[in-house]
Parts: sequence; structure tokens; C-alpha cells
Amino acid sequence: MNHTAGATMIALLIGTGTVDAQNLKMATIEPSLGPAIVMSTFANIVNDALDDVEIEVAGGGAATLHMLEVGRGNLDMSMVSPSIYPLMKNGKAMYANQPEAPALSENVELLMWFPYGQYHYAVRADSGIETLDDIEGTTAFIGPAGGGAFVTAKGWIEATTGLVAGEDYEAITSNWATGFQSFLDGKIDLYVNGCLDPCQQFLQITETEEIRFIGPEDWSGDAVTKFLGKFRSLSEVPAGVYDGVVNDSPVMSHDTNVGIGVRADLDDETVYQITKAFWDNLDSITSDAPWAKAISIEIAVKDLGMPLHPGARRYYEEVGAL
Repeated sequence: MNHTAGATMIALLIGTGTVDAQNLKMATIEPSLGPAIVMSTFANIVNDALDDVEIEVAGGGAATLHMLEVGRGNLDMSMVSPSIYPLMKNGKAMYANQPEAPALSENVELLMWFPYGQYHYAVRADSGIETLDDIEGTTAFIGPAGGGAFVTAKGWIEATTGLVAGEDYEAITSNWATGFQSFLDGKIDLYVNGCLDPCQQFLQITETEEIRFIGPEDWSGDAVTKFLGKFRSLSEVPAGVYDGVVNDSPVMSHDTNVGIGVRADLDDETVYQITKAFWDNLDSITSDAPWAKAISIEIAVKDLGMPLHPGARRYYEEVGAL
């Protein structure tokens, strides 16, 4: 399955299913983004493998809100984050005005983690911007305002360069689609997207123009250590993936893990079967989806502070991953 197909099918009912199939609702973020493609692939594999389960995927919206809907039982699965789950559990940050969030978090458990992908900080090759330290006075899209990606990119820039969004550079407030289009139209200088290479957005951009991925001049120090914390890691954006990228060496950036969360009260057998169906059939798509090689069962079961659903745990214990 290629990236375009993955992004297109996510807004549709995935799989054929049967009249008697158990219908499950999954929500994910903007369909063209890497995590959404991983999740749509998950649904596609499960639907092909199981006759009695049908996962319907809807793309768009914020994962932070989707997690609340899983907790309420209005969704069966959504994207989750190890850094966002504690905020929901403790009613902090974006959940500060959601008094029910801590209780709802008890009905959100983990099915698997997977890499979000390195954050790619892209500028036009002829912009004169060589590093993140050069973005002072520019206009950037670093993710939808208030979302996890925005907070993360903003934090990396500030930790490594000292530049503050809204003071030293302008961070536009828009959704993923508008932010991407703004870069294509030349309205902004910096476009940020975290993804597993090759990414659809950068394949599209480099069809018509050359870009440069930029990193900070220095990524050492206490501020960077604090930014990385428990859930993030340094990770290089490799060179040579895209024909239209002028970098001839890797660029230092950062990565994290995100996951597929599931209702804690979804029955154990169903969660066991869909977990098993995915891992037993993942190899069937890796040749068509090179990014899928970054997904591993070792990452899936990492202890990142979120409880595993008992059905998923059963499968991972059976195969010796736990």
C-alpha cells in the first residue's frame, strides 16, 4: 500500500466485513499524516484478516479530543500519546477545563505503540536559512495551535535555539492541511511535520522545488535534556531519501512514540484477535510501505506509563514480547 492510497482510504469505510461483523469505530488525525496512515493500515490489515470484525476509520480532528471520546465510549480506538495520557489522567494542560478527563482516562488503554517519526523542519533551498537558529523573524507552521505537535516543535526550537514562538518568529495558527498549503504557496518560511520517511508531504513538495531540512547548531545542554524527558529522543533525519532535498548529510532532530488506544471496556477477546491479526499479517505490506519496517513489537510494548489492554497483553505474552 502506498502513502497516497493510505491517506485516501482513511476517510472511507475500510474493509468489506460481513453483515454480522462487530463494528468498531477508530478516529485518527489528518488523513495525510504518518500516524494516520499507520492507523489506517492497521485497520485495513485487521479487516482483511478477520471476518467478524470491521473497523471504520474517520480521519481529522485532534487526538487529545479523540481520547476523551474513547473514554466516554463514543469511539472504540484512537491515537494516544505517552506525553498526553498523563495530562488527561491528571486533568492538566489542555484537559484543565475538562473535569471528567481523569475519570475518562481510566477507560483508555493501550493496544500498541509505534514511532511518530522524526520531526522534519523544512525550508526552501534558496531561503538562506541554514539552521533553526536562523529562523528569527520568519513565519512558520509548526503544527495546529494547542496540539501536541505544536507544543513539541515549539519546545524543540526554544530548547535548542532560545527562540520563542510569537516573540522571535511567527507561528501561524491553522490546521494541518492549511499549514501545508501555506508552504506550497510560499506564504510561510518554515514547515514542520513529523513522519516516517518517505513522507507524502515532502514527496509532493520536492516534485516542484528544492528544500532543505534544518536542525539546530547545538543540541546539548539542560534545556534539551528537559525537553526530551522520558518520552522523546534525539533522532536524525536521513539524507538521500528525497531527490529534491539538498542536504548531503543527516540532520539532527527528535522523535517520539504514539500509539493506538482502545476502550478499556472493549472485551478482551476482541482486542486479542485484532492485535494478533495485525502482527501476524504485518509482513504482507512492508514491501509496499517501507515506513512499516520502523514498526516493531519491541516498540509496541514499551512501558511508557499507559496500561496495556488485557486482550493485547495476552497476545504479547503469548509471543514472548512481555
